[in-house]
Amino acid sequence: MRKRLPPLNPLRAFEATARHGSLTKAAEELSVTHGAVSHQIKALEQSLGVKLFERAGQRLKPTPHGAELLPAVSSAFDGIAAAALKLTRPASSGTLSLSCVPALLSLWLIPRLGTFVAQYPDIQLNLTGSNDPQNIRSAEFDLCLLYGDGRWNDCWMRRWSGLELFPVVSPTLVNARPLRSVRDLGNHVLLHGDHGREWHTWLAAADALDLERGRRHHFTDAHLSIGAALHGHGVALGDTVTASGLLARGQLVAPFGLAVPAVDDFYVVCRNEMKSAPIVRVFIDWLFAEKMEADGRGDPLAGGRIGMRRRGAATR
Repeated sequence: MRKRLPPLNPLRAFEATARHGSLTKAAEELSVTHGAVSHQIKALEQSLGVKLFERAGQRLKPTPHGAELLPAVSSAFDGIAAAALKLTRPASSGTLSLSCVPALLSLWLIPRLGTFVAQYPDIQLNLTGSNDPQNIRSAEFDLCLLYGDGRWNDCWMRRWSGLELFPVVSPTLVNARPLRSVRDLGNHVLLHGDHGREWHTWLAAADALDLERGRRHHFTDAHLSIGAALHGHGVALGDTVTASGLLARGQLVAPFGLAVPAVDDFYVVCRNEMKSAPIVRVFIDWLFAEKMEADGRGDPLAGGRIGMRRRGAATR
């Protein structure tokens, strides 16, 4: 006997409204009017004979009946989307759009792309430097590599790597203006890749928060602050993932023996339905395999610093 199912459009309206907590945002996502979404939800409530939403301040939240229905509906739509992607996007060909932290994209990912291209020559990559979590929900991107705390809702994610922070400087600058101790940082320009939290973290671990600091420059991300360090404009904070190649090649040096664990990590993130897309799965598998292989080759920073020690109690 065929099972009776609720109509599809009202279910879509219900799922989008529950996810956004708003009829207006659900209407924008579904490209229909606010009234159409409201009508579809009422039709679904009449069909099921239960109330699905209640108002909580400015938001709508599912009633106990709505909360019971939502996981099954969300899972069903994710499954349909994943199945459709498998049919239309083969694993070995097509276009993959990736949003990636700028420093990670430029300094770690791009130097290694040759191995991916050699293995999957028919996959075209569209790469964007960004650390905006809103990219997770954007149809413009299939996959994101983000730096953060991993507190992103309604998506699939997996921690890709932790990292540690330490000062880096060009050999030319450190030869002209030595950094024999942490106190010597007071004679240098500090290059910030954020609003100052990273340097505060490292200086706290080095017991140097009272350091009298001179000039400082602020950049929108670590990629730019590292670039400024390469050109000898001051001392930046590098990390054990993105700065490793620059240290190994001698383009930067790490003058102090202290690396501070960052609180945030790198994550691979995507919409739930995208995880099952073969072309996305191929790239995710490659990312983790490449990271594992890089880690297995040992510490590439050994030539850039001596006796690096770790402090485990710092925050970022």
